[in-house]
Amino acid sequence: MGFKEDPEKGAVGLNGDVKRPLLRKEHGKEYYRRSPKKGKSSEAFQGSVATALFCTAVVALGPLQFGFCNGYSSPSEDGIISDLSLSLSQYSVFGSLSNVGAMVGAIVSGQIADFIGRKGALIVAVIPNIIGWVTISVAKDASFLYLGRLLTGFGVGVISFTVPVYIAEIAPKHLRGGLGAANQLSVTIGIMLAYLFGLFLGWRALAVAGVVPSALLVLGLFFIPESPRWLAKIGNEDFEASLQALRGSQIDVSLETVEIRSVVETGNEQPRIKFSEIFERKYAMPLTIGIGLLLLQQLSGINGIMFYSSSIFKSAGISSGNVATLGLGAVQVVMTAVSAVLIDKAGRRLLLMISSAGMAVCLFLVGLAFYLKSHLTGVSHLEMFTSILAVTSLLVYIVSFSLGIGAVPWVIMSEILPVNVKGLAGSVATLANWSSSWLVTMTINLLLEWSTAGTFFLYAIICSLTLVFVAFLVPETKGRTLEEIEASFR
Repeated sequence: MGFKEDPEKGAVGLNGDVKRPLLRKEHGKEYYRRSPKKGKSSEAFQGSVATALFCTAVVALGPLQFGFCNGYSSPSEDGIISDLSLSLSQYSVFGSLSNVGAMVGAIVSGQIADFIGRKGALIVAVIPNIIGWVTISVAKDASFLYLGRLLTGFGVGVISFTVPVYIAEIAPKHLRGGLGAANQLSVTIGIMLAYLFGLFLGWRALAVAGVVPSALLVLGLFFIPESPRWLAKIGNEDFEASLQALRGSQIDVSLETVEIRSVVETGNEQPRIKFSEIFERKYAMPLTIGIGLLLLQQLSGINGIMFYSSSIFKSAGISSGNVATLGLGAVQVVMTAVSAVLIDKAGRRLLLMISSAGMAVCLFLVGLAFYLKSHLTGVSHLEMFTSILAVTSLLVYIVSFSLGIGAVPWVIMSEILPVNVKGLAGSVATLANWSSSWLVTMTINLLLEWSTAGTFFLYAIICSLTLVFVAFLVPETKGRTLEEIEASFR
């Protein structure tokens, strides 16, 4: 029988059977790998998959809460403005404050997750989330709304860092990509659920519903292990027991244990880099690409459009704006799942270029629809045409965003930043993302009041610039090791 070599799994038979290496050298020592008991390997493998799926499903309640928070502003806008007599600018502040809280949460999330663990960080995130939703649900004026929104935003900021890290650290190699995609998929599901429940619930009841994912997350955290890599990092010998629980009792984890120890020891030997050093010339290009993509992702207007999609649809002449918004959420869920499948097949650059080009065209068409609508009043058949054009273009815009710009910038940022600056540089890039998200949500209502058509033309120009940015600066990272990618920037 012939075999082909797999650098991660060892020799693989032509029939697909994995032949794991029995001997490996590590730091001058030899480590033997015990084979699972005969007849138990399939059962153990299934147990490992089931455990990884369960752990991912539990922590995915965090990004689901993230998405619910993002989606809440759209169906609740009319009710809150009417009941609390808010001005448009006051509601714009409310919508944008989640990003302010998230910026603070993102800055401290790394330190929290390193100090008290990944599970501990998620509990820290859940507490302000629950308090924030309760505060919003009982709000009598704008101040309570603002406080609640800041608290939920802080929790979202911590979640946005901690959940992807936990999934990456507990997932088996052969499942890491798919499970990692569950993070963004859960965000889109949360957005869709906010739109769905917003059709039947008032804004106060909808805020109470926002407590549910956080409460379920707290309960679920009692049934999943802590990240074995974090336990190893702090010198806790229980990390091997945690790893064994994740992989299954019949799986030998000695090699993975050695690899984790080796990585931890290597990391401890490297000097801590200063904040000012991440802006040195040797890091300039990867940092520019990472920050640039995350900035342009938000400056495309996505969060502002999703936050206030109901009012945008009503402006387009669609009477049931919330139903149309629910359609947007459903499309985003489906296309995010498609993107997760395509990213390692089509490549990062191709998805980004198709995505940004599609977004630019769609936003131009939305702007054109609103321009024609404002200049062709009284012509019924043309008004119907402009409404259909606006809604269709917005749907295709969401499809285009979800296909590439939605998830790929985060993937590329994690791939191109050198390992010794990834923590600090990643924090800077994440902060830039949340800052630009705040800017968009704070200004979109004011821009729409200035000129609906002009607002979409502006976002179309930014998406065109994104296409140029990707074409000239962003490298293809598909199929390359992190070391190869890092070496290409030297």
